Amino acid sequence: MSAATQARLWYAQRVSAMVLALCVLVHLATLIYATRHGLTAAAILGRTRGSGLAALFYAIFVIACAVHVPIGLAKVFEEWLRWRGRIMAAVSLAIGAVILFLGMRAVYAVVIG
Repeated sequence: MSAATQARLWYAQRVSAMVLALCVLVHLATLIYATRHGLTAAAILGRTRGSGLAALFYAIFVIACAVHVPIGLAKVFEEWLRWRGRIMAAVSLAIGAVILFLGMRAVYAVVIG
């Protein structure tokens, strides 16, 4: 892997980590607010149905996960399993694709129903 590719992956890992940190904080704040105000799951889903803001927020959350996780897993595969090259890239990308698919499916379920 070239130095430029490694630098891009390093940058993508750090930027996605920053996005994830912000998303986790907003998500936790929302959960704390909801539970302290006695909102049920049905009430929360009622508020998210048709919400473009909820769809955008959770889509960004999912995309950040789909970027962040495969890059980190590739390093774990490389260091722990000694995987290199195509097998490492293929497995990492497949896991990222699964995260993206399932995450967007969840966003759809929460916002569209």
